[in-house]
Amino acid sequence: MRILAATVVLTSSLLTTGFIHTSALANNAMTLSQSTPQLQPNKTQPINISKAEFGVIVRDTEGKFNFTPTIRVPLEEGSKYGWRIQIRDVKGQVTWREVLRLPKPPETWATDNGENFTLSADGTEAVTKRTQLPKDGVIENFWTIAPGDPPGKHIIYVYVDDHLVGNFEFEIVPKGNREVKGRERLGKI
Repeated sequence: MRILAATVVLTSSLLTTGFIHTSALANNAMTLSQSTPQLQPNKTQPINISKAEFGVIVRDTEGKFNFTPTIRVPLEEGSKYGWRIQIRDVKGQVTWREVLRLPKPPETWATDNGENFTLSADGTEAVTKRTQLPKDGVIENFWTIAPGDPPGKHIIYVYVDDHLVGNFEFEIVPKGNREVKGRERLGKI
């Protein structure tokens, strides 16, 4: 049996440097109650969501990336999955928080040097927080399938200014069950 020195399990398609092993984040561990929403008044601006969708990104023959809504993600190295949320009448930057729950912990996680990233003690929940200027009112985040990613049911919660704006339940399916169906019912607002 061969043991590989490093296996990258999940990586953000937008963030390509820095690797964090689960044990390295033990001091940043958080409980489930810390990642669930705390109801607070919106201190910035009204949040009006016009569209929230989950899906995969596929590169076409011309090299252009296309988003396809689906709730089934093929467990194939390099597959990209994630969410897009259209915010109506947004002005300036918004702060969003993503909670990604996996069915079991991966061997390792990868992100941008751990900045604005925390991991639960059991390694099954990752929280990413960012402040960004929406492009045409859209915020988004995508992950890339890597060797060792767990198949099964996953869930992503997205909060803007601590208000739940997207809830995406999806399944990562092995190659034999890889049919990706477009236009399935996706996230809930």
